[in-house]
Amino acid sequence: MKRILSTLTIALAMSVPALAQAGGPADMADGEVRKVDKDEAKVTLRHGEIRSLDMPPMTMVFTAKDKALLDKVKAGDKVKFKAANEGGKLIVTDIDVAQ
Repeated sequence: MKRILSTLTIALAMSVPALAQAGGPADMADGEVRKVDKDEAKVTLRHGEIRSLDMPPMTMVFTAKDKALLDKVKAGDKVKFKAANEGGKLIVTDIDVAQ
Protein backbone atom coordinates (compact mmCIF):
# COMPACT_ATOMS: atom_id res chain seq x y z
CA MET A 1 0.00 0.00 0.00
CA LYS A 2 2.83 2.42 0.82
CA ARG A 3 4.37 1.75 -2.56
CA ILE A 4 1.11 2.57 -4.37
CA LEU A 5 0.65 5.80 -2.41
CA SER A 6 4.26 6.77 -3.01
CA THR A 7 3.89 6.18 -6.75
CA LEU A 8 0.65 8.17 -6.88
CA THR A 9 2.21 11.02 -4.91
CA ILE A 10 5.16 11.21 -7.31
CA ALA A 11 2.87 11.09 -10.37
CA LEU A 12 0.69 13.86 -8.99
CA ALA A 13 3.67 16.03 -8.07
CA MET A 14 5.03 15.69 -11.60
CA SER A 15 1.71 16.53 -13.29
CA VAL A 16 0.73 19.64 -11.30
CA PRO A 17 3.41 21.95 -12.80
CA ALA A 18 2.51 20.74 -16.29
CA LEU A 19 -1.15 21.56 -15.71
CA ALA A 20 -0.30 24.99 -14.35
CA GLN A 21 1.84 25.80 -17.39
CA ALA A 22 -0.67 24.46 -19.88
CA GLY A 23 -3.26 27.05 -18.95
CA GLY A 24 -6.73 26.52 -20.25
CA PRO A 25 -10.23 27.90 -20.26
CA ALA A 26 -9.93 28.97 -16.61
CA ASP A 27 -7.18 31.41 -17.67
CA MET A 28 -9.40 33.03 -20.28
CA ALA A 29 -11.39 36.15 -19.44
CA ASP A 30 -14.53 37.36 -21.18
CA GLY A 31 -14.54 40.72 -22.86
CA GLU A 32 -15.91 42.97 -25.56
CA VAL A 33 -13.64 44.81 -27.96
CA ARG A 34 -14.32 48.54 -27.80
CA LYS A 35 -11.44 49.76 -30.01
CA VAL A 36 -8.52 48.30 -31.97
CA ASP A 37 -5.37 50.29 -32.80
CA LYS A 38 -3.23 47.97 -34.91
CA ASP A 39 -0.54 50.58 -35.54
CA GLU A 40 0.12 50.93 -31.80
CA ALA A 41 -0.66 47.24 -31.03
CA LYS A 42 -3.37 48.34 -28.56
CA VAL A 43 -6.84 47.02 -27.88
CA THR A 44 -9.46 48.53 -25.59
CA LEU A 45 -11.49 45.83 -23.85
CA ARG A 46 -14.51 46.01 -21.60
CA HIS A 47 -13.85 42.87 -19.60
CA GLY A 48 -15.14 40.74 -16.79
CA GLU A 49 -13.00 39.61 -13.90
CA ILE A 50 -9.47 38.55 -14.87
CA ARG A 51 -8.73 35.96 -12.19
CA SER A 52 -5.10 35.43 -13.19
CA LEU A 53 -4.43 39.13 -12.48
CA ASP A 54 -6.86 39.45 -9.56
CA MET A 55 -8.55 42.27 -11.51
CA PRO A 56 -12.22 43.26 -11.27
CA PRO A 57 -14.39 44.02 -14.32
CA MET A 58 -13.59 47.31 -16.07
CA THR A 59 -12.76 48.87 -19.42
CA MET A 60 -9.10 49.41 -20.19
CA VAL A 61 -6.42 49.49 -22.87
CA PHE A 62 -4.08 46.52 -23.27
CA THR A 63 -1.02 46.12 -25.45
CA ALA A 64 -1.02 43.08 -27.72
CA LYS A 65 1.99 40.81 -27.29
CA ASP A 66 1.89 40.32 -31.07
CA LYS A 67 0.18 42.78 -33.44
CA ALA A 68 -1.11 39.81 -35.46
CA LEU A 69 -3.47 38.97 -32.58
CA LEU A 70 -5.43 42.09 -33.45
CA ASP A 71 -6.14 40.85 -36.98
CA LYS A 72 -8.65 38.42 -35.44
CA VAL A 73 -10.91 41.03 -33.80
CA LYS A 74 -12.84 44.23 -34.43
CA ALA A 75 -14.84 46.67 -32.30
CA GLY A 76 -18.00 45.06 -30.98
CA ASP A 77 -16.66 41.48 -30.97
CA LYS A 78 -17.29 39.40 -27.87
CA VAL A 79 -13.97 37.75 -27.04
CA LYS A 80 -12.14 35.36 -24.75
CA PHE A 81 -8.62 36.49 -23.95
CA LYS A 82 -5.59 35.90 -21.79
CA ALA A 83 -3.72 38.76 -20.19
CA ALA A 84 -0.45 38.97 -18.27
CA ASN A 85 1.40 41.56 -16.28
CA GLU A 86 4.86 41.86 -17.81
CA GLY A 87 6.95 44.34 -15.85
CA GLY A 88 3.93 46.39 -14.85
CA LYS A 89 2.55 46.49 -18.41
CA LEU A 90 -0.72 44.65 -19.08
CA ILE A 91 -0.35 42.50 -22.18
CA VAL A 92 -2.93 40.48 -24.13
CA THR A 93 -1.18 37.21 -24.94
CA ASP A 94 -4.09 35.45 -26.66
CA ILE A 95 -7.48 36.57 -27.97
CA ASP A 96 -10.26 34.82 -29.88
CA VAL A 97 -13.78 35.75 -30.88
CA ALA A 98 -16.14 34.00 -28.47
CA GLN A 99 -18.38 31.30 -29.89
